Amino acid sequence: MTISKLNTFCKDLFNYSRRTSSETLIGKTPLGAQHPIRVQSMTNTNTNDVAGSVEQSIRMIELGAEYVRLTTQGKKEAENLKFIKASLLEKGYETPLVADIHFNPEAATIAAQYVEKIRVNPGNFVDKKTDINGSEYSEEMYQEGLAKIRTKFIPLINICKENKTAIRIGTNHGSLSDRIMSRYGDTPRGMVEATLEFLRICKEERFTDVAISIKSSNTVMMVKTVRLLVIEMNKEELYFPLHLGVTEAGEGEDGRIKSAAGTGALLNDGLGDTIRISLTEDPEVESPVGHKMVDYILEKEGHVPIESPSQSGVNLCDFYKRSSNEVANIGGRKQAVVIADYNQERHFCSDFPEQAGYKINAETLGWEKGDLAADYMYLNGFDPVIRDFPKELGLIVDSECWVDAFQFSSNVQPMFTAEVFMHDDLRSFASDIHFIACEYSDLTEEFIGKIKENPKAVLICQSKHQNAFAEQRAFVFKLIQFNCKAPVVFQRLFHENELEDLQLKSACDLGSLFIDGLGNGICLNNIGSISKEDVNAAAFGILQAARVRTSKTEFISCPGCGRTLFKLQDVVSEVKQKFAHLSHLKIGVMGCIVNGPGEMGDVDYGYVGAGAGRVSLYKSQDLVKKNILSEDAIEELIQIIKENGDWKDAK
Repeated sequence: MTISKLNTFCKDLFNYSRRTSSETLIGKTPLGAQHPIRVQSMTNTNTNDVAGSVEQSIRMIELGAEYVRLTTQGKKEAENLKFIKASLLEKGYETPLVADIHFNPEAATIAAQYVEKIRVNPGNFVDKKTDINGSEYSEEMYQEGLAKIRTKFIPLINICKENKTAIRIGTNHGSLSDRIMSRYGDTPRGMVEATLEFLRICKEERFTDVAISIKSSNTVMMVKTVRLLVIEMNKEELYFPLHLGVTEAGEGEDGRIKSAAGTGALLNDGLGDTIRISLTEDPEVESPVGHKMVDYILEKEGHVPIESPSQSGVNLCDFYKRSSNEVANIGGRKQAVVIADYNQERHFCSDFPEQAGYKINAETLGWEKGDLAADYMYLNGFDPVIRDFPKELGLIVDSECWVDAFQFSSNVQPMFTAEVFMHDDLRSFASDIHFIACEYSDLTEEFIGKIKENPKAVLICQSKHQNAFAEQRAFVFKLIQFNCKAPVVFQRLFHENELEDLQLKSACDLGSLFIDGLGNGICLNNIGSISKEDVNAAAFGILQAARVRTSKTEFISCPGCGRTLFKLQDVVSEVKQKFAHLSHLKIGVMGCIVNGPGEMGDVDYGYVGAGAGRVSLYKSQDLVKKNILSEDAIEELIQIIKENGDWKDAK
């Protein structure tokens, strides 16, 4: 089966080319077609606070927001958009405004008269979450639901036509209706069908000023679903522009890496016409991060062509994991490994293990392995100091240094260049693993044949290509083509002085490869002023964002908006302080119930705003305590975790 028949969401899996969408007119900032990839953000003010909303919008615009979205939960908020818009125009700001609608078609019809775009959610615009006692919708009930959508949605389309207002069909993983769930379940197919129901009506009504988003806090789910959506849209000749984003990404390092892994995977495929980076931080912070990400992806335009592997049975819309050999603790069913790369260091020093996630126990003076401890350390030579390294830390040295190093530790593995591997006899290396550093150009049939004959082979896939992501993807696809199952560790070298830049670039590229299911390990290095500890943490963060290795507590938190009735950033900070040591858990912090419980679909415990000064607590999807006082909520959550046997005391 050819690649083109499986992965038609993308013009070319191995050569960057942006998808051609139709044009959507949004005020003076059109979207799609030949227009730039737009970056947008959303206020977290109360929309009834005109002055506050205007001031925050201006801060966002001046830092790069090309669209500004505002919460519009009711008719009062919808009417208030008129005054916010007028005030911005008076101050000289013509940036399009977007009304964010949930549950309230009447608010949408009002807002459409004042702003350039409205967002409606197929999961709650007409359909509601109801208790159907586990029974399925009959066909008659299902069709009645579709007819009801038409009666509410077509009048809105007509108002938008009259006012030249665009519509975003914004589907969220966390708010699929019971009607969709009854037929498709909590699946990519369900999210796609919920979206297509609205898009088909737009097509029938010849309404073309449309944008689409399908979002999830689960990066893999989001990427696979958007790809599937594009395939299904192509079948129906729908080419509307795409809005990309990972919901509830969180804040700080986690939020940036998670957003870059999910959104970057789609941008790398040439998908996406506008993006929003959802961070639990001040909203004006989001657009600069988004612009950095877009700029990095666009650096790949016009790159030297990459030769495409001829065929493969890989479907990147599936939840795919490449089958590989198990070599020691790498490949097979083993979790992805992290190699701390010190190959650029000129001198050895005794604090290397600390930089790779280990620490000295003050009482025993022995090394202790932390949650972010690398599995291997790659050194560019040998020094007897390695005798004192932690026994759990595997050491990798260049093959010419291996004999000397092996005298001091049996846990030393050799690294071969592709040339040495092809021409030397490796049988004298009594090691568990033969690491082989190679690039796509090394993958001749002779080279692959020799790899297949070596049961100890682990490939360190390197690339200096302008589009290194695509070349490394092609590397693995060629192995699959020749049925070579050697494990693959992706290695990348960056030259960054700002940690945020390293996080975004490495997560865009390497996160994409792990979301595709192609890797068995990561080796990240950087030449610049970023500490080795931070580089190491970024490598673990990428694996966690791609959902292939959990190394710390995962906090899923929304960015906050006008519906949030508590200081979200303060609560997230406190929750992290109290629960950061529970690395086996996922904990959600949501500002309100619109998407909260749904977007926490795979969390272990959740904290959701329920009203002014009130919070509801969840175990997974189950509501455990409702409307408790916010000042009691964290202690109550600790008690719930203890009662369920999931609590561990901090070390």
